[in-house]
Amino acid sequence: MSTDSEIVGILLAGGRGERAKPITLESADYIRSKALIPLVGRRLVEWVLESCREQGIRRFYVVTHGLENRNQIKLLLGHGERHGVRITYSRSRFDRYNVGSAGATLHNLEQWDLQGRALVLPVDSLFDFDLAGMARTHEEQGAVVTVASVARTAADIARKYGVMRTDETGLVRGFVEKPGETELRQLFPRIADDPGATLPTNAGMYLVDCARLRLLAREPELFRRSHQRLDVGGDLLPHLVEQGHPVATHTIGRLGDMGNVPDYLDTVRLVLDGAYEQMNRLTGRPGDGSGKLWIHESSLRTKDDSTGTTLAQKIEEGSVVIGPGVRIGQDVEIGRGVRLEHVDIGDGAEVREGSTLIRSTVGESAMVGRYADISDSYIGPMAEVCSERARPIRLERYSAIGDGAVLWPGSRLCGVTVYPRLRVPALTGLPARTELRSAEDILRWV
Repeated sequence: MSTDSEIVGILLAGGRGERAKPITLESADYIRSKALIPLVGRRLVEWVLESCREQGIRRFYVVTHGLENRNQIKLLLGHGERHGVRITYSRSRFDRYNVGSAGATLHNLEQWDLQGRALVLPVDSLFDFDLAGMARTHEEQGAVVTVASVARTAADIARKYGVMRTDETGLVRGFVEKPGETELRQLFPRIADDPGATLPTNAGMYLVDCARLRLLAREPELFRRSHQRLDVGGDLLPHLVEQGHPVATHTIGRLGDMGNVPDYLDTVRLVLDGAYEQMNRLTGRPGDGSGKLWIHESSLRTKDDSTGTTLAQKIEEGSVVIGPGVRIGQDVEIGRGVRLEHVDIGDGAEVREGSTLIRSTVGESAMVGRYADISDSYIGPMAEVCSERARPIRLERYSAIGDGAVLWPGSRLCGVTVYPRLRVPALTGLPARTELRSAEDILRWV
């Protein structure tokens, strides 16, 4: 049971990460929880937990749905001992109710008898936020729910984000679900006059008054809907506003969505650039735009098997070019003539001579062959990109190579997804958004 002064964390772990495949796959038929998506050396849920812990939250409640989410998160986090926090998990018998973010939250508030304030947030997004500031807004507005919002322009919002209509006090008066630019200009005239003007969009994180919300949830209409499917943004918040209950907004610094490969890569790039202040503090990454190298010392000492020189030697002599926004994990082998820019490279990976990687990620123990040309792409753990000087591989425009997949030399893939553990011969000319899920899919293009 929480106290009035304490803020607890409620982490929502549901869904199967369909849009983020193959990042959310360990094999073609084994789902990786979105909470365990790799992000700059750790799993996403670890960064979410640490960002909350840094701001004073010491008790967490994880609302899970499905075997993969529950078991994988618990194996990683346990009951919080390693992180100096206490973690409690929802009971599996409530999974049938945990099919909507609001329904799952309301049912478990009762189960855990929470009375004070709770920060409710998903485990598949990265937030840059000030909890103390959000709590002040919540108290000053006397809100039942305070919505973390991100200010976005009309061009960014169009058909992608929901918009909140607020009054002069900052309380929410209505919602507009994923409007187009024309609708935005009609509803918010100042957008038409100033293309740079911003509107508040729902970031998917909420500070809630547990006791008041539990009382409201016992009303017949809300009680009935919570036993079917009830989401926070689409159902609960509009209901509260319609009934005259105070819902406030508080602007946060940034939201990183991990829902699909392009958004994942964009978020990684921003983290590497130091755009997330909390991540800078948690990782020791400089956020001053200095471009300081972010390389583990073991990798600086690692020799490549071709020249026998260390990465530190190659950097000093200029035979490896490392631009801004680069993180290199432990025991990584980098060959001569490699160029890196806005790249995250996991522990134990290999990048062979002459390769160029830009705005991409390379998973743990993955291998990038000689003279590969890779941009805006994801390469999963243990994947092999078998490139050669005479037949280099090119990956671009949000191509994604799943765990343990093998690409033979000569492929040109543009916006193509390769599922885990597939062996792919040299392919060119595949349409963007092609998904190679099985050997049968590959045969269609050979």
